Order: sequence, then structure tokens, then C-alpha cells
Amino acid sequence: MMIAPREAYGKALVELGKENKDVVVLDADVAKASMTILFKEVFPERFFDLGIAESDIIGTGAGFAVAGKIPFVNAYANFLLGNGWDQIRISVCYANKNVKIIGHNIGASSGKDGPTHLPLEDIALTRAFPGMTVIEPVDGIEIKKAVKALAQHVGPAYMRVGRLPIPVVTKEDDEFIIGKANTIRSGSDVTIIACGVMVSKALAAAEALSGEGINAEVINMHTIKPLDKEAILKSVEKTGAVVTAEEHTVIGGLGGAVAEFLACTKPLPMKIVGSQDRFGVCGSYEEIHQVLGLTSEKIIEAAKDVIKAKK
Repeated sequence: MMIAPREAYGKALVELGKENKDVVVLDADVAKASMTILFKEVFPERFFDLGIAESDIIGTGAGFAVAGKIPFVNAYANFLLGNGWDQIRISVCYANKNVKIIGHNIGASSGKDGPTHLPLEDIALTRAFPGMTVIEPVDGIEIKKAVKALAQHVGPAYMRVGRLPIPVVTKEDDEFIIGKANTIRSGSDVTIIACGVMVSKALAAAEALSGEGINAEVINMHTIKPLDKEAILKSVEKTGAVVTAEEHTVIGGLGGAVAEFLACTKPLPMKIVGSQDRFGVCGSYEEIHQVLGLTSEKIIEAAKDVIKAKK
């Protein structure tokens, strides 16, 4: 089954709006693309379109938080982080305001719009902010849970939401807790830690590896910050090698977070699968993934390399 993350997000906002009257939604003239239009149709008095003004939308969101509301601020991730950097840093994070920043069209999901519209650096940018929580749900089912969890979480938070349909790998009754990873496949030879759409590719890689006698453990690290260090240690103490996979640059993202932790705690063979310090290209979603090396084949290759290295 395939579900577009943005559609799941829009529906989750409506459900949340019914449960919590303090939720307000701000949008930067992309309501149809972000699917916040669904919230607007049901709660027009709690929906605010500020136009193409990403800096303003962050500042206004902080103002709503000061007034006791729970603002969900929406725009394309590359422009929201690029133009709203100073406001996120000072008005949201330094001031420690309860603002939920939602970056849309993440990774390669807006591929045919070209490199300027492909945010491959947003995890690195948001992870660097003190006090910021950073989340990338794995599928449409998990997005619904993440939206509710974000509303209950107090403090600055950033969530990535993709545009195109991606595989569903979780179930309705699976637990979702901010900061707690989910091990979705047990293994003993190598740990594969992934987030977002790359979790489904990690599972495909693990299945292929099993055919060669390699037993891979797959962890859905939906929260990049705070990182679930306990889950990582528990897994790598068993496997002795790790591969990370993300729809993001290899610099400063999930792989960077895991590497920083393990380098100081338990150094071991590791590979990071992601975009290799480059911009994206114009093309279809799968074409761009092939160009950037965001594939199950790259995960398989990396897994074999780290297993060889630990021997």
C-alpha cells in the first residue's frame, strides 16, 4: 500500500483540530500542496495564509505560541529553513516557544521542480538548533501519530513531510513515541538505521541480504533528535556494524547524528547512505534517487562493506 505523506498529514491536522481547539495552522501560500487546505475547509477561523513570506510565518507562529496556541507552521522545507533561519533560531528556539515547524516536499519528492526545490540539508539545519526536536515519520500511518504527538510535545519541533506516495511499513497499532526508535526487523550481522522513505528500502535490502545468509536488523529512527541512543547501543552491541540511510545529505543528518554518538561511545565499522555532498537534479522521484544513490542496492553494498570491515 502507498500513501502520500502530505495527504496523511492534512487529514491528521483535521482530526487534531477537532480534538484541540488551541491548534492553529499557518501556511505560506502552499495550502493545496501541503494539504493544509483540508484544515482550512473545516476550521477557516483557525487557518492563516501569510503568503510567500517564510520569515514572517515563523515569527507569527511564535506569536501564536506566546498567546497559548499550538501553531503548525507550513511551507516548502527549503524556503522555510532558508528564509526563516534567523526567526527559527531566535524567535522559536532561543525563546523556547512551542512552535511546530513542518517542512514540506522534502528530499527528492518535488523532483521535477528542480534542484532549488529539493531540500537535502534540512535535518542538518534543524538538528543544530539547541532545544529543537527533529522528526521524519516513515509513512502515512506514522505521520498521523506524529502530528498528535507533536501537539502534546511542548517545545520547538521540526517535522519533514514528503509529497509523493511512499510504501506503508507500519501498522495502526504500532507505538509511536517521540525519541523512541522502533526495531522493525531483528538481526545479528549488521544494524541498518533509517528514516522516512529509506526505511522501506532498508527492509528491501535486509530481505535481499537474507538470501545471502546475512541477517540484518532494521531500525526506524523516526526521531533524529533526540536520538534514541539506547536503541542504537542495544543493536550494535549485538551486530558490531552499522549502516544508516536517509533521503538527505550525508553531512549532518541521521548518519551524522549516529556517527557522532558512536564515535564517542562505541566506535565500530559504519557507512552512511545518502546524498554525497551535492545538490539534487531535475527528474522523477525514482530517477533522482538513483542519481543520488538512495537505493536498496547502495544499502546492501554498504552492509557488506561494514560486515567485511568488522572481520
